[in-house]
Amino acid sequence: MNSFTFQVRKDNLDAFRWVQAPEGALADGQVRVRIERFALTSNNITYAAFGDAMAYWRFFPTAEEGWGVIPVWGFATVAESTHAGVPVDERIYGYFPMASSVVLTPVRVKPDSWFDGAPYRAELHPVYNQLMRCATDPFYTSDTEDVQALLRPLFITSWLIDDFLADHDFFGARTLLLSSASSKTAYGTAFQLAQREGIAVIGLTSPGNVAFCESLGCYDRVLTYEQLDAIDADAAGVYVDFAGNSALRRAVHTRFKNLKHSSSIGGTHVEQLGNAKDLPGPRATLFFAPAQIKKRHAEWGADGLSQRLVAAWQAFVARVTRPDAPWLTVEHHRGRQAVEAAYAQVLAGRGDPRLGHMLQVQA
Repeated sequence: MNSFTFQVRKDNLDAFRWVQAPEGALADGQVRVRIERFALTSNNITYAAFGDAMAYWRFFPTAEEGWGVIPVWGFATVAESTHAGVPVDERIYGYFPMASSVVLTPVRVKPDSWFDGAPYRAELHPVYNQLMRCATDPFYTSDTEDVQALLRPLFITSWLIDDFLADHDFFGARTLLLSSASSKTAYGTAFQLAQREGIAVIGLTSPGNVAFCESLGCYDRVLTYEQLDAIDADAAGVYVDFAGNSALRRAVHTRFKNLKHSSSIGGTHVEQLGNAKDLPGPRATLFFAPAQIKKRHAEWGADGLSQRLVAAWQAFVARVTRPDAPWLTVEHHRGRQAVEAAYAQVLAGRGDPRLGHMLQVQA
């Protein structure tokens, strides 16, 4: 049987190809998993945009220079195993390539998870190397797999952003500006921030997404990118940048003379990504979620951190999937052509913000 992997040009994300390869025999201690469904969101485009700077290309390296595999979050089933601790047919959740299958090397096998111990991943952050065993994963429910793949990694980032800001007393500010407010990571952050007393959350978005952002109920105000003048320029503020738009970042830094902190999260505006040098006000710093996880893990322990995350996740999912007013509608794409079309749509930033794309390479 052959495997199919979706690759993109690292210097031109519009260029892509499929690489077909026969599935060879496994070495001792390896497993082959069938990747049955995975989410594709603007977060994955961020992985590609920061692929070199943040080492995202290194998780699933290619044989040819200049081409990369975008990592995705999803679900897979063990199809073959030469590892005594990982049985065939086990269902797992984790970080996979955009592919029909992948060979992994389980290490540190525990009742709720195991890690991919491939040598080239040894220096990469363990958060991305961990595979969760669905049968014992506290986040897992079989009827919400799509929501988990689409929102779980994003919401964990959202939760950590909120936790990081609260941990620093919001740097003395009480006005928070969130760009790309319709993106899933942004509104997950806004959902958490809305539960904080005395914090005003302002969402910045394109005109076409204002109504959607207002309907969520977690932003105190929603403005277009052209309406920065409607915000008090002297307010002590924090800018949380999900868009990665360098012109917008400069406009925010220039207008708000009392900006206390500027955090860069992602890059949904890929065509406008730029550096953050020579900006007025505070230095724009890249938020790296695993660092905050490491801090809280040390302070609260694994169980304490997990309990807080699971409780917040369950509250978020209950709101997102509320039958009378859902925040998310899932669209499935099956087959290589469908994957290509969905990728092009997400890369271009087109589509309904309520829509979540779930992909499957094999039709």
